[in-house]
Amino acid sequence: MLELLNDPAVWASFLTLTLLEIVLGVDNVIFISIAASKLPEHQRPRARVLGLAGALVLRIGLLFSIAWIIGLSAPVVTLLGWPVSWRDVILLAGGFFLIYKASTEIFDEVEGDDIHTTEERVVAAAFTGVIFQIMLLDLVFSIDSVITAVGIADHIEVMVAAVALAIVVMMIAAAPIAEFVEAHPSTKMLALAFLVMVGMALVADGFHFHVERGFIYAAMVFAGAVEALNLMRQKRRKRLKANS
Repeated sequence: MLELLNDPAVWASFLTLTLLEIVLGVDNVIFISIAASKLPEHQRPRARVLGLAGALVLRIGLLFSIAWIIGLSAPVVTLLGWPVSWRDVILLAGGFFLIYKASTEIFDEVEGDDIHTTEERVVAAAFTGVIFQIMLLDLVFSIDSVITAVGIADHIEVMVAAVALAIVVMMIAAAPIAEFVEAHPSTKMLALAFLVMVGMALVADGFHFHVERGFIYAAMVFAGAVEALNLMRQKRRKRLKANS
């Protein structure tokens, strides 16, 4: 263990992996924030913490099952000449679920009854149901997270430490992200569009058409920058209107 602490390469892989895990976890945090928003306000922090704690348990458990994770990429059946692995099944199921969930949320935001929809959705949302949805997507996001960890670090201790630190950072950031998204409806719509895009990327990966995550994150950053400019302009207009 002391040899690992004194190895600069180990520290470099730890910092790199932690940063990547945080970046990969952003879409997970967004989904958790949106799913938890269906609950009464006093239950939302607990749902976010439980959701991310579940993600931590899943990822650490999967890290200790590296051989099984690698085996997920091995074909288990061939359909019409297309080899299908359990990883493909998980990615397809998770991707379609994410597209469905984000699309229904967008529909509710656009077509929903402004007077009754929010209250009805909060009452209808069961705490265990929301946690189940979060855990289901945690499993999907954990697959890519663990595969990334295995590809970067050589020591299980480094992988576990990096994943744990990334989850702690996401726990701290979850509440501010959720509050910001709730306070700015246009930002929530953009976040839902991001989830649709991530879902499409997962489905594409499930069909063996890999979409470089760099393109996805570049699109997110660009759209986020445009949204930030819109929010700044809106804030400036409100200030000028208040002073006039």
